[in-house]
Amino acid sequence: MTKRSNIKWFVLFTVPLLFIFTIVVIIPFLIGIYYSFFEWDGIGANPKVFVGTDNFIELWKDEQFLRSTWLTTLFTVLSVITINIIGLAFAMLVTSKVRSANAARTLLFMPYLIGGLILGYIWQFVFLDVFTFFGEITGFDQVFFNWLVDPEFALYSLVFVFTWQMAGYIMIIYIAGIQAIPNDVIEASKIDGASKWQRFTRITLPLLMPALTISLFLTLSSAFKIYDVNLSLTGGGPANATELFAMNIYQEIFGSSNYGFGQAKAIVFFLIVAAITLTQVYMTKKREVEM
Repeated sequence: MTKRSNIKWFVLFTVPLLFIFTIVVIIPFLIGIYYSFFEWDGIGANPKVFVGTDNFIELWKDEQFLRSTWLTTLFTVLSVITINIIGLAFAMLVTSKVRSANAARTLLFMPYLIGGLILGYIWQFVFLDVFTFFGEITGFDQVFFNWLVDPEFALYSLVFVFTWQMAGYIMIIYIAGIQAIPNDVIEASKIDGASKWQRFTRITLPLLMPALTISLFLTLSSAFKIYDVNLSLTGGGPANATELFAMNIYQEIFGSSNYGFGQAKAIVFFLIVAAITLTQVYMTKKREVEM
């Protein structure tokens, strides 16, 4: 195939995608940056008042935004830890010599296929009726009750549901990583007398770093950006105890009609997520081991 032919195929498949990406992502993002320097209610007929960087200064005085920042950070840390630990445990289980491993993979992956809004409404019923009923019949009503009405437990309900949704998806990534580990390395460690724990910590985990890099990136970005489950499960309540980043921005723009101020929050939100995820990718990439 000639160089000119390669260029033609590149243009054919790449240019339309770049055009769509520019129209759908790049241009709206640049427009959002522009609006963040104005005071505006989002209605086209009303004037925009240029305020410079005032929106970015004022958002650090917004107590609810700062609270949402803390809640999102706590939610993300808890979710990343639980999703990756459970996802890795599932992957180790279904790649071991157990019966019905393929069926187990399917069942564990299925929650990810359920839309976030539907998932939230399903778990509303679980917390409201199933948890309450189970607490009444067992006497453990201090643990099994409707978490959604308790400001201290409501955030943990979000972590629980998000973990239930994402763990099976992350499991698939870890399965691919485990299956890529050479069998001769494992067999050599067995011959040398390494225990299961030693094989896991000294061989499996170091060789799983590429999968861990991807899994951490996906869980970090997804947890920071979560909105659909937040909306349908708790709606930000009770008393704004679960109003995370995305919901706070949505409420600012569409609930309070502060379009410029909301856009400033969105830009800061983007910068925070980008900085954290890029740092994570850089740090975990350095720890990857060549096979």
